[in-house]
Amino acid sequence: MKTALACLLLILHMTATTAAAQTASGKITVSSLLGQDFVIAGTTAVPSGGLGLLLRKAKKVYFCYLTETEGSAAVVTQYCKPVE
Repeated sequence: MKTALACLLLILHMTATTAAAQTASGKITVSSLLGQDFVIAGTTAVPSGGLGLLLRKAKKVYFCYLTETEGSAAVVTQYCKPVE
């Protein structure tokens, strides 16, 4: 559990700069949601690889899928979708 949390914090730290550029294009990212006071409500390993995050603010919940970038240290948000 401690390893998963440390990995998650590292991922969020590494995506902060990338997310700022993506947000300018209108794409919803983990960092843009955290900037809107969403909090991490859960994590999951995705069978095909990558990491799934559930972010929540009041009654709004988003699922975000993150993957490692080949040849780079960056982990990027592939997409975030609202959970209904």
